[in-house]
Amino acid sequence: MIRNTAILIFANSAEKDAERKSFLSTEVIAELNKVTLKKVQKTGLPYFHYSEKNQEGADFGERFSNAIAAVFSNGFENVITIGNDTPHLKTRHIIESAQQLAQNNLVLGPSKDGGFYLMGIKKAHFNKNTFLKLPWQTNRLNSYISKISSAKNISIAYLELLNDIDAKEDISKIIESRYKITAQLLVLLKRLVAVHQSLFYHLENSLCYFTNELHYNKGSPYLLA
Repeated sequence: MIRNTAILIFANSAEKDAERKSFLSTEVIAELNKVTLKKVQKTGLPYFHYSEKNQEGADFGERFSNAIAAVFSNGFENVITIGNDTPHLKTRHIIESAQQLAQNNLVLGPSKDGGFYLMGIKKAHFNKNTFLKLPWQTNRLNSYISKISSAKNISIAYLELLNDIDAKEDISKIIESRYKITAQLLVLLKRLVAVHQSLFYHLENSLCYFTNELHYNKGSPYLLA
């Protein structure tokens, strides 16, 4: 069954992703893309990378659905989709999902924000119209898919719960996690946290200075009458 499986990396370039995730630097996203690609290549499975250069559609759901349909059109029976924002994703997660598709119709790697960092699906259970109606990029996505699958008796296998990077607060969670990430990515993320802390410190000091100036310069008593 694994030989009929392909991986879809659905991830934009560092420059494009940085426009949406302004709290991340292009350097960090470029490293995430690099690390993700290496993990995929280690599986030995065929893969396709869909970035903004070859995605088609008006919104995320449409672009994502079109990319999955395009991979299936290449003759594969199973597609495993991943993004670039889950540093703790390992090669073993991808291989496990490929193996799980032999006994299940769907595989989900749930993320702590209510979405998923990985989805494996069989061609027979991919319905583009249904996909377009899913609450993409919300914290209801995982539970919504689970409810639909249960109602339609579609068997699901779940991988372990992981953190992805969707907000500035997620960076510290990744750094402090018991799961390991590459040394280079760890350095870049720590550097980014230091920059954010420095900016917050300067902003806080500026606000304190401005507030103190207002209290000190009370103005003419005639203006207060």
